[in-house]
Amino acid sequence: MNWLRTHRRIAVLLGLTLVLPIYLYLQTVFGLLGLAFEYRGDAGRITPRLERLQGLENFEDQLREQQSVAKERLDALVYPPEQDASALAALLQAEVRQLLTREGMTVSNSQVMPVRQDEVFDRVAVKLTVSGSLGSLDAALRGIADARPRIVVESLDTFPERGGRRGQTAGPSQTLTAVLQLMVLRALP
Repeated sequence: MNWLRTHRRIAVLLGLTLVLPIYLYLQTVFGLLGLAFEYRGDAGRITPRLERLQGLENFEDQLREQQSVAKERLDALVYPPEQDASALAALLQAEVRQLLTREGMTVSNSQVMPVRQDEVFDRVAVKLTVSGSLGSLDAALRGIADARPRIVVESLDTFPERGGRRGQTAGPSQTLTAVLQLMVLRALP
C-alpha cells in the first residue's frame, strides 16, 4: 500500500493501461452481440419475402401466360397509346355517327368533348343528339355495346317527340330524341 501512495501517478497509468483494453474488449463484445441480434431480427423479416420471391419464380410461366391473357383483354377494351387522342375522338365521332345512321337514327348534332386524363387512361368522349324510333335506338345501343374496343355510354337522356294535340303522343311508332355521351379509353404510354 505504501507503494501506491508514493507512486500514485504510475499506479493510475498502470490502472488505465489495464482498464482501457478491458473496456475496449467489452465494447467490442457487446457491439458484436447487438449486431448478431439485429441480424437475426432481419433474417426473420427477410425470410418470408424470400419465400414469396421463390413462389413467384415457381409460377413465372403461369404469371407470364396470365399477363398475355390480360393484355389481350385490355386491347379489346381500350385503344393503344400510339393513337393520338384528338384523332381518336374524330374516329369515334365518325364511327358512332355511321352506326347510328345505319340503325335508322338521325344525328342532328355531335360534339367532341375535352379529353379527360386519369392515372392510366385518357377518356375520349363524344356527345350526340339523335332522333328516331325506339326500336332504332335499341338497335343502335346494341351495336354500341358490341363495338371493340369498348364504347361506354356515359349518359343517355331521351325525350319523346310529341305530335298532334298537346299532351298526346304520336302513336305506336313514336319517335324520340336522345342525347348520348359516349366514351372510349386510350391507354397512356
